[in-house]
Amino acid sequence: MTLSTLPVNYDEHKVPAYTLPDVLTTPDGQPVTTVGQWLTQQRPATLALFKEHVYGQMPSRPTSMRSVVRSVNENALNGVAICKQVTVLFGTPDEAPGMDVLLYLPKTDQSVPIFAGLNFSGNHCVSNDPGITLSTRWLPNTEGGEVTNNRATEDARGMEASRWPIDEIVRRGYGVATVYYGDLEPDHPEGWQTGIRTTLKTELNQAETAWAAIGAWAWGLSRLMDYLETDPAIDASRVILHGHSRLGKAALWAGATDERFAMVISNNSGEGGAALARRCFGETVAHINTNFPHWFVDRFKTYNDNENALPVDQHQLLALIAPRPLYVASAEEDAWADPTGEFLSAKEADRVWNLFGRQGLGVSVMPRVNQPVGHTVGYHIRSGPHDITTYDWAQYLDFADRLLPGPIH
Repeated sequence: MTLSTLPVNYDEHKVPAYTLPDVLTTPDGQPVTTVGQWLTQQRPATLALFKEHVYGQMPSRPTSMRSVVRSVNENALNGVAICKQVTVLFGTPDEAPGMDVLLYLPKTDQSVPIFAGLNFSGNHCVSNDPGITLSTRWLPNTEGGEVTNNRATEDARGMEASRWPIDEIVRRGYGVATVYYGDLEPDHPEGWQTGIRTTLKTELNQAETAWAAIGAWAWGLSRLMDYLETDPAIDASRVILHGHSRLGKAALWAGATDERFAMVISNNSGEGGAALARRCFGETVAHINTNFPHWFVDRFKTYNDNENALPVDQHQLLALIAPRPLYVASAEEDAWADPTGEFLSAKEADRVWNLFGRQGLGVSVMPRVNQPVGHTVGYHIRSGPHDITTYDWAQYLDFADRLLPGPIH
């Protein structure tokens, strides 16, 4: 069955009745009333349910991982930044599987906080800089992940630069770190055959069916964090993880499983990301598993048109970020991603931040368009379609300034 044959609900009156699992009630019905209970009981139990039913197991880092600096430009962005290109190899041989990291860092004597995330089309697409190496990996025709034999060309430089306002981020005192998600696993149903789920199967001691593409991309974000911890120019205690769309799903899962990330940002992540699955509005579990069968583990497919049987929902994923800052963003014209479901998910997760003595979202009614709300949990719905825009980035930078302040701000 293809997407065109699956019914889509865009009518709030047709959202089915549902009951969400309570974020502060254990699977056996016991209330969670202390931070200690959350950390030792509820959080591990919730994480285990997501691993079993949605995203799969997350292996540890390879023991022989290493990095090689490929180039350094001390005068990037008209002389105000340093641009570094680094290959992180997941083994000792030069031909070992790996990923290419692109870094932009403001020129300063102090270590800097950094926005880290995956990109859709290769590092050369986030900037017009001719010094960025063209990707030699599989590339999709579009963000939709069609199977092609595309190869990077010069005219692709900067094609996604609008989503990466590197000049403004650096001007505000932050660095930028990005990796092409196709370095980890090509985004199509057969991508696992050439991605890390196969090439690192023996070293990670994990079957390819124990996890899926979202997990592979999230795993890569943790390996990016491993590298960032080794670079003295970066303040590894202030790494801000972000992602748009399917890469927002990966960012949330990485942020949930890896508590080293100081802040997590979900931009239009929708089904399987920030949006509540049980609302069955826009994209549903059945839609996502039909069109992208490689994203989640096979167990998740048993919940197609059966969301109420899921032992978890996405508000619990957001809760796993607590007490760290979290920002969830929606777009008014992106009904497919269910903006209301994204807001309600953040609202339902709020009580976990409260448990830690922090004010989370702090509102009960969805805000008007272009009216950001929140405290340690931020939320906005902006005008326009599914995308990440300068408006979104303005909110993220202000949010980081407020919640992860440092000497350079």
